[in-house]
Amino acid sequence: MGQCVTKCKNPSSTLGSKNGERESGSKSHSKRSAVHKDDHGSACGKSSGDILVNGTKKTDATVESSQPPTFSGDSKKDSVSSAEESSLQKIGELFRRYKDEREDAILEEGMERFCNDLCVDPTEFKVLVLAWKFQAATMCKFTRKEFFEGCKAINADSIDGICARFPSLLNEAKQEDKFKDLYRFTFQFGLDSEEGQRSLHREIAIALWKLVFTQNKPPILDQWLHFLIENPSGIKGISRDTWNMFLNFTQVIGPDLSNYSEDEAWPSLFDTFVEWEMERRKKEEETKCIKSSDTEGLCAEEQT
Repeated sequence: MGQCVTKCKNPSSTLGSKNGERESGSKSHSKRSAVHKDDHGSACGKSSGDILVNGTKKTDATVESSQPPTFSGDSKKDSVSSAEESSLQKIGELFRRYKDEREDAILEEGMERFCNDLCVDPTEFKVLVLAWKFQAATMCKFTRKEFFEGCKAINADSIDGICARFPSLLNEAKQEDKFKDLYRFTFQFGLDSEEGQRSLHREIAIALWKLVFTQNKPPILDQWLHFLIENPSGIKGISRDTWNMFLNFTQVIGPDLSNYSEDEAWPSLFDTFVEWEMERRKKEEETKCIKSSDTEGLCAEEQT
């Protein structure tokens, strides 16, 4: 994705008309009247006008004629299949527009053109959400299967169609259960599968944390990221457990960290962070007090 987030998606019928029904009824009535006057009616006691040439009762014929034409289930299925086939053809054309010349996938260069056509920056949150819906396994890459299945999942088969889906996708990502799924997907998405990575590089993790919390930034995030940046030597990588637990940390621990307990089953890196952050705040407060006392002293000297 360009820089790839860090390295560098029924017809009507006239058969049953009311006029037709009235005409049939009037003819039947006139013929019944004639039979009533005629002492030599039919042996079965029924008017000959009630019987059609083919032996079908006129009343039955009227009912049959008033029924709308029906369509077989096969016709409906054929219509749906035709629409799906048309949509799949459009998705195929869209995929071929960006796919690599040698590999049957959209790679970094194609991803840049794809994002340009979508009018989004490759490092935008929208691109991460799209990758989540496509269930992309790797940054900077959409396989044919991922692209096809993703487009079908969001019900879009064109650039305009994908753009039109962005607002609803962003709203979906705000739902607690959906965001949790997106958050966990982001860790896997950031791994280099070709290298068989099990943990995120510190720089990648920092960038992805900033990105995934675009819509709902927790109060403690800036301090957490500052801690990671200031302690490069002590933090080689971020494990899946640490990544997943940080979401719980933001939901349970208050911004002042007063309810944090080392006795609970938090990753050891969180213990280090809380200790480091509390010490940093203490020093910051002491510095403020010194500056405040110096200012008061200057004010007192000026008054004298």
